[in-house]
Amino acid sequence: DVDFNSGHHSIIHAENAMASEPRLLTIEEVNRMDFQEFVERFASVFEHTPLAAACVWAHRPFQDVKLLHRAFCTFIRDLSPAMKEGVLRCYPDLAGRLAQQGALSDESTKEHKSAGLLDLTEQEQRELFALNVNYKRKFTYPFVICARENKKETIIRGITARLSNDGPVEVEVGIGEVCKIAGHRLSDIVADNSNPKL
Repeated sequence: DVDFNSGHHSIIHAENAMASEPRLLTIEEVNRMDFQEFVERFASVFEHTPLAAACVWAHRPFQDVKLLHRAFCTFIRDLSPAMKEGVLRCYPDLAGRLAQQGALSDESTKEHKSAGLLDLTEQEQRELFALNVNYKRKFTYPFVICARENKKETIIRGITARLSNDGPVEVEVGIGEVCKIAGHRLSDIVADNSNPKL
């Protein structure tokens, strides 16, 4: 016999799950935001760096989310090397103390989870901890990589490889990863209404 009630409950559960997902903003809604609304909504595009949103707001209107992303990346790429290092220091150590304590930002928690960094073996935790220590000793800021585009194995290989970079090169590599992270975070907030090229 078919359990119609069971199917009905499953549909309701799915609808409730969809309802709990935050609705994506249209670019028109973004462009209508006042300064306070914009900064509050986009404060976490770069980790703990609401100043970026405060500056990007002045460049409205944006044609689409890609141009919004470009504005954020232009802001950060135009910073001095010392200020870029400051932005990188706002990011948490991958699988570090904050992750273990469950104290990451919502965005970082999602990114850690997607890369498998919340499910490391004891050996992987020790290896990544040692690599993070060596990295911060050399560069004075945490290793930043777009976790949504990598898994734990490639992240471990990546930090090992990037330890051989010199300071100026690594700052730019890190900022490139920050821009990738920002693109994913923006896609969680704003719908992409751009027309695909034919």
